[in-house]
Order: sequence, then structure tokens, then C-alpha cells
Amino acid sequence: MYRYEKKESMIKKFFYMLIYTALIASVSIYLYDFYNKINIEEEPQTNNFQAVTLSTEQKEEQSETAITDVAKCVVGISKIKDVGESIFMSSTIEELGLGTGMLISNNGYILTNWHVAGNKYSSCYVTLENGETFKGNTVWADSDLDVAIVKIDSNGLNYLNLGDSDNIYLGETVYAIGNPIGMEFQRTVTSGIISGLNRTVKLEENGNLSYMEGLIQTDASINPGNSGGPLINKKGEVIGINTIKIEDTEGIGFAIPINVIKPVIESFVNTGNFEEAYLGIFAYDKQVIPYLNSDIDFENGIYVVQIMADGAAARVDIKIGDIITAIDGNIVNRMGELRNYIYKKSPGDIVELSINRSGREYKVNIKLGKK
Repeated sequence: MYRYEKKESMIKKFFYMLIYTALIASVSIYLYDFYNKINIEEEPQTNNFQAVTLSTEQKEEQSETAITDVAKCVVGISKIKDVGESIFMSSTIEELGLGTGMLISNNGYILTNWHVAGNKYSSCYVTLENGETFKGNTVWADSDLDVAIVKIDSNGLNYLNLGDSDNIYLGETVYAIGNPIGMEFQRTVTSGIISGLNRTVKLEENGNLSYMEGLIQTDASINPGNSGGPLINKKGEVIGINTIKIEDTEGIGFAIPINVIKPVIESFVNTGNFEEAYLGIFAYDKQVIPYLNSDIDFENGIYVVQIMADGAAARVDIKIGDIITAIDGNIVNRMGELRNYIYKKSPGDIVELSINRSGREYKVNIKLGKK
């Protein structure tokens, strides 16, 4: 009886061993087949590398297409200097103030230079790529920054995408588009590189001396008539507004970084309005101050040179010669940075300025006015 039970037990063990072996074999075959299929499916990944290469080439072609599309969003801007019979007359630059602008919305907002479009409420004539001409009204302008926004009564327009001028680098390829010399050369595209960042330019006009700070320097050709046109990257994004060229010097032109003016653009495009907060201070960074007074020396911040009598700053303890080092805790080293921050605020908002006066630190709270 014992032997019979032992034999039966061995038969059961053998039977279980067969089942176990069959199970392992089945799992092994399944795993082999599974991973084999994965390998077979991974083979096209070599082709995917080629596809990525092709995609890069396609992106370069798309970049060239983007430049062509950008040119279609560039407009001509003219203002009559001397009275003539018609804006459509055969004219010279002496009779017409000619410049460039760029469409920044589908409903007719145009970005350009202040010295092209003029002060707020002034008018100009805008010519689109298809030849249509509209009367434009300047809805906002800043003479210190040399930027203006013009509005025309039109919808369904192609417009430009704005890039990030804080994320650009020396040697980057850029393109300038504008109407140099006259409308017969409209939408001329020139190429070059970013030659310098945060440049300061000294300007003398009609006996007045001023400085433009934080500019992008480029060797892309910028000529009279290019003013107000876009400086764009290879993606076709606007990174700057062409503004001036150094006279009697080839290969040195300048553009205003687009980020400085973005808050104003976004407000007009999104709401159709912009309520400008007013601080009433003008200051220079440490690169400019040596031109004004070589005895003044400071490491960080911007040096206050003017306090407007009608501004918010005139009502608090701020003096000419103070150095503004921060606003609401944000470090400031250029007037453009202060201006950009104020553009994001509304009249009535309170801001805190950090001020260095004769080596001592102060905090001043200011209620912003309305410009």
C-alpha cells in the first residue's frame, strides 16, 4: 500500500513537472516572439533619423517661406510734409515723409517709429502689400522710445508674430525689411547678424542732445525709409523695430527690442485701448552717464536726470542724482527695463522704488498717475 501511494505521488510530480515545463516553454516562446516584433518595428527608426534630417531641411525652407510671408505684412507709411495735390502724386522724399510699419493684428494695428508716424492723434497714409491705401491714425506714441502704434480701418489682415528679444544672441542671423529711399523699393529685405546687444547711441538733432539705450545692433542694411520696419529672426518672428543708422558708417544699424513695447501692443490688440501709467522720471544707465559727467560712478541701477513736474515722482522724495536700483524688488539697470515694467501697470497702482542716494538705501512708494 505504501509503495503504491509512493508511486502515485511520483506520477503526480512528473505530471506537474510536465505542465510546469510546458508553461515555461510557452512563456519563453511568447517573450521571444514579443521582443522579436519590437526589433522588427524598431528598424524604421533608422529611417526616422533620415526623416529628422529632412525635417530640418524643410524647416530651413519654411524659414525662407516665413521671411516671404513676413514681407507681405510690412506696410509703407507716408506723411505729407509740403502741401501737394494728392498723396498719389509723383513725389520726392522732400515732399513726403516715407517710412515703414508692420501689421501686428488682423484688425489693423500697425507698429512703427514715432519719427515716422508722429505724435498721438496725428494721421498718416498706410499702403498695404496689395496696393490698398488707408488713412491711419496714431493711437499711441512715445518720442523717447521712438515707437508709435497706428490704426487703420481694416479687418482680416495677415500680421506678424512677436519674438522674444531677451532670448537673442551675438551672431544670430536676422533680416531687416523696409522701404529704403522710396516706395519704388518697398519691402526690401536685407540680411545680416546681431552685432551687439544693449547698445547706447548718442543723438544730436536741432541742437538737442539725447541718448537711446538698450538697442540691438545689426549689420543688416538699414537705410532712410527702413525706419519702423521689423528686424526678424529666422523663424520670421519680430525681435526689434528698425530705428536708426549711424551716418557715414556702413554695417551699423540699430533696432528697438520688441519686448520693451510688448505690454502696449498686447493691450491694444486684446482690448483696443491702452491706459498708460505715468511715473514722470527719466534716467540713464551707467553706460551713458560718463558722457554727461565723468565724476559720477555707480555699479548698478539707473541715474535720475529728470523729474517731470506733472509726474507722480514729483510728489514724493525723489531727487535728480538718485540712483534707482529696483522697482517692486525687480532689479533695474536700464531705463528700458523701468519703462517696460511701468507699461504693465495701470494708473493708480502703487509701486515701490529702491533708491541709492549718496551711498544710502531708501524705499519710496509712488502712486502712478495717468499719462
